[in-house]
Amino acid sequence: MSTSRLVRKILLSAMIYMVQAASANAQQPASISDQDIGDAYIYLLGRLLVMRQQQLDFQEGFKWNELVHRKPGAVDWPNPNLDVAYSEAWVAVDESSCTIVTVPTVEGRYYTVHFLNGWGETIANINERLFPKRPFGEFAMCLRGANVAIPAGATRIDLPVKYSRVLAHVELGSDPDGAIALQHQFRFRATGTPKLPEIPKTPIFELEALPGAEAFEAADIALDSEPDLSVGLEAMQEKARAIAKAIKDPAERTRVDQVIRTRAFADFGKAGAIIGHGTTQNGWARPGVVGEYGLDYVARALVNNGGIWANIKPEVLYYRGSKDQAGDDLSGENTYTLTFPKDQLPAQYATFFWSVIAVDGHRFRVLPNPLNRFLINNQSKLQYGADGALTLYFADQKPADAPDGNWLPTPKSAKYRLTFRFYRPTEGVANGTYFPPPLVKRH
Repeated sequence: MSTSRLVRKILLSAMIYMVQAASANAQQPASISDQDIGDAYIYLLGRLLVMRQQQLDFQEGFKWNELVHRKPGAVDWPNPNLDVAYSEAWVAVDESSCTIVTVPTVEGRYYTVHFLNGWGETIANINERLFPKRPFGEFAMCLRGANVAIPAGATRIDLPVKYSRVLAHVELGSDPDGAIALQHQFRFRATGTPKLPEIPKTPIFELEALPGAEAFEAADIALDSEPDLSVGLEAMQEKARAIAKAIKDPAERTRVDQVIRTRAFADFGKAGAIIGHGTTQNGWARPGVVGEYGLDYVARALVNNGGIWANIKPEVLYYRGSKDQAGDDLSGENTYTLTFPKDQLPAQYATFFWSVIAVDGHRFRVLPNPLNRFLINNQSKLQYGADGALTLYFADQKPADAPDGNWLPTPKSAKYRLTFRFYRPTEGVANGTYFPPPLVKRH
């Protein structure tokens, strides 16, 4: 064989090898980065938290389109609202059936019927803010575009999804018995027989023990069972599905699990300090978005984890206090004061009411104490200073100078944080310029 023919043969073999290698590489999935894993995990977690609660609800005995009336305080959620009587439901509508919501006449106290989709996004409210001309009576909750007959006189509200979570709130105020009586006058009924879904089976985990790689085993069912209405997050869905395929390889599953536990958990914890893309001042964090999250899937997952079923800002605004004036974590070993000057009393920032609760830093439940006292609000028989200022006290034992109604017990063993709520916020709370004063540790 001549030298030139040998060279041509070697070159041809090399070209064939390169083409085969390129083809083989094209068939291999692109490498999934640690960043992609962390981002996709937090995105998916927001949905899994809602699915977790849905499974728990139906295990408890929920039935579609039927209200469960809770006794005041008898809810086991993160950051519970103890100012209202809750009724809860899962609602199903379709092309042939609407759900009729009967709202009694509620005057002089806060109420709303709040609908959320399977990602924890608010999709409707029924109250006098949104329906000032006809806030009571019958409302027909229908699937958008459905051609369904509804009762005469009913107000139709279109929903973008077939299945939703509902909470009816009625302010307890100074007349809890009256609130409970009103609560039981809210009613649901279906106009037809909607097709009911199978409740998807996904991991049921403790909030202080979030899932690892097994979260992605549920990615396809989580994404297939509920569309994400947020435009712009399609890439996150693709990443979650890609990782779900990748973890079928044992080595890749081990890597994904390690990244979740070392990176995603750390990123999630870091983002929690400012509730996603929120802001902080005086040791208080204010969310940038709540109830409607747009592209901020991090805030959505954080809120679903630390206070599921949050409503939108025009209804309620939440501040979270976790640091004192010196920047140290809040601890039941210390006594703290929170003082509002006369011209900045919390009542001026809420159309209806304000309240503050203390919750633990892991499960976000209220702190047990011998008095079973879990909040301070405008019904707490507050006493004001000679200068008109209001001082609240947070301590294991009541300070000698603290009026009883101004004190919230915080047990010594607890590391905790505060949740401050303003219902139907006004002024600086509504526009984002206000933050509560700093918590001052007594020495």
